[in-house]
Amino acid sequence: MTRTRVAVAGALGRMGRTTCATISNAPDLELVGGLARTHDGEQLAPLVGLGSPAGRVFADPAALLRNAAPDVLVDFTLYPATVAVAREAVVHGVSPVIGTSGWTLADEAGLAALTLARGVGAALVPNFAIGAVLMMSFAEQAARYFESVEIVEMHHDRKRDKPSGTASLTSRRIETAGGRSAVPIHSVRLRGLVAHQEVLFGGEGELLTIRHDSLTRDSFMGGVLLAVRSVRTHRGLAIGLEPLMEIEVTVT
Repeated sequence: MTRTRVAVAGALGRMGRTTCATISNAPDLELVGGLARTHDGEQLAPLVGLGSPAGRVFADPAALLRNAAPDVLVDFTLYPATVAVAREAVVHGVSPVIGTSGWTLADEAGLAALTLARGVGAALVPNFAIGAVLMMSFAEQAARYFESVEIVEMHHDRKRDKPSGTASLTSRRIETAGGRSAVPIHSVRLRGLVAHQEVLFGGEGELLTIRHDSLTRDSFMGGVLLAVRSVRTHRGLAIGLEPLMEIEVTVT
């Protein structure tokens, strides 16, 4: 069996380490290297606690892509560095799966155009949790029937961006599906939280709450694997997991 070669950008961060372990344990995938600002040239496996070879750590994206020769690059670097990392991957013919928030609509449009010009599939995923994808899909359906709606997103106190990428995308989808103006988003950053979001719809005498909670980072790994396994067959840039799961959305 030919295994898909995968590298991880931001490999030494919290999400990067969990992703490295997940990729290493998948029988159809091969972890071939990582991108990090430190430990350039060192073996990746001992740095992330793996017992099997996983390639080397590189500080330069182009060096990683050239020497490790991945098919897919999972990106958990920080904005705005993530934009350059993703574009470098596409230029090298590597499909980026991007889990970093903070991307602007202009950033998305630029990467989308590059993927089409190069014929490389890519995915920009605000939330890898399958339950969060379904939460957005259900909220999009409810938006057609409720005029009053607000979003509350809650994350750990180390998360830098407000609002979260998931909340921003949920808002855009509700606005389009319901034909309304901007949906209010309330952001909470609190120690002890991981990733949580609820969409509150109000009607006469009723309240509909659609909520998703990620309790550990393991909740994101099913979506990471889905994206890694599907992204190279997708044309252009997929926003969210929905296009890879064949869930219809009204806006991307």
